Amino acid sequence: MSANIALVDDDRNILTSVSIAMQGEGYVTRLYPDGEAALKALLENPADLGIFDIKMPRMDGLELLRRLREKSDMPVIFLTSKDEELDEALGLAMGADDYITKPFSQRLLIARVKAILRRTAVRSQSADDSDLPEPDPMIRGSLEMDPARHHVRWKDQPVTLTVTEFMILEALASRPGVVRTRSQLMDIAYQDDVYVDDRTIDSHIKRLRRKFRQIDPEFSAIDTLYGAGYRFTDE
Repeated sequence: MSANIALVDDDRNILTSVSIAMQGEGYVTRLYPDGEAALKALLENPADLGIFDIKMPRMDGLELLRRLREKSDMPVIFLTSKDEELDEALGLAMGADDYITKPFSQRLLIARVKAILRRTAVRSQSADDSDLPEPDPMIRGSLEMDPARHHVRWKDQPVTLTVTEFMILEALASRPGVVRTRSQLMDIAYQDDVYVDDRTIDSHIKRLRRKFRQIDPEFSAIDTLYGAGYRFTDE
């Protein structure tokens, strides 16, 4: 059965172009021009995933997510502008799964959608197979990662990561000291035939470091090996 995706944006051109791209991947789309129009429909009939603009009239994406989170854990990707970093952080803290900065590549958005839907399917399967053991939390020095719940802690303090950031960190921390090339991290984070340039991985690494340094200014567990890639150290 095709996944059902709710698109919420006051820009009709974005609604149309994203809808066409998603339908091309076999998804069913539901389009809403603002958060107020989407709220009632999504509370009554949640989608499998939502793609929300942040800045919208009547009800913005943040308020829409806040209201939805009272009754629904539907995964959400935010579309943001380059100057909306504070809104991105707030959205993730409220329970968004990822965000993409405008202007964006349709192929990159599709890759993020597929990654989140895969993770959601794994969680649902784990819930259905309650007799199966959950994956053990991973502890690497001051880092704790719980793949089953998508939780991350550093020095006992929670760190809010997007799905893509979580997957990159998990790949690095699973083998401390081992260098992961950018190409390897691209394959792990996107797992689809989508072109992502080196700067995209570098941007994810920068955001990971920034989030951990907000908790621990001395954070240095992710090393850059110039010309090679990145590695995690748990010393």
